[in-house]
Amino acid sequence: MADISGPLGTTPELDRLLRRAWNDNTVVGVYLFGSAAREGMATRHSDVDVCVVLAERSDEWATRRSPAIDVVVRTLDDLRDVPADPVDWWDRYACSTVRILLDRTDGALAAALHVQATLTHAEVGRALTTYLDGYVNFAYRSLKSHRDGRAFEAKLDAIESIAWALPVVFALHHRLRPYNKYLRWELARRPLTDGWIDGAMLLDLVGRIAADGDAAAQRELFARIGRPARAAGFGPTIDAWGHELTLFR
Repeated sequence: MADISGPLGTTPELDRLLRRAWNDNTVVGVYLFGSAAREGMATRHSDVDVCVVLAERSDEWATRRSPAIDVVVRTLDDLRDVPADPVDWWDRYACSTVRILLDRTDGALAAALHVQATLTHAEVGRALTTYLDGYVNFAYRSLKSHRDGRAFEAKLDAIESIAWALPVVFALHHRLRPYNKYLRWELARRPLTDGWIDGAMLLDLVGRIAADGDAAAQRELFARIGRPARAAGFGPTIDAWGHELTLFR
């Protein structure tokens, strides 16, 4: 669920944007996202990420970037439109923690953000269809290189496997994969509670895999993912690897 709360303190650039938005009835909402919306993540180097939501497209508002503020312009219909392909979900996590500064939609803006920020049962299935086999593929290639004494190649494939494993882990919790920058922040504030893995274990396994392609960590992560993936109906995806699964044991 999107984390919605009241206004933050503002910067001069954000003050100017909000004054303009308040005086423009085509603007139906304004919200902060990114580091500014996540407690403890903003630094002195951070800009302010803000989305201006329009009732319909207008040449009066345009996406722009500057050192102090990045402005994204979307319509309310844009926010309601969730792509079917998980590959196109790259910006959905940005909606998971926001701070609404202006809302003229009678709750429709918060509802649209909630839809963007959460996975339906069908979307979980699409995410697993997209990422599970790719994860097994890279992990298998890494373990094969380990077996053959190719440590460098094993590490490269192990690192690539993480980018496929994380969407699987979070999809199995009906959640979107956080951006890498926010992974520890997310796990600290929204623990994984399904019982088959927790945040501390996930960070430990991912850290060991990223550091040197640790084969034991890869096998442990595969075993942890395998049980809920099978429970979700994706045993055939795993079993299709046949005798090659012996490398994971």
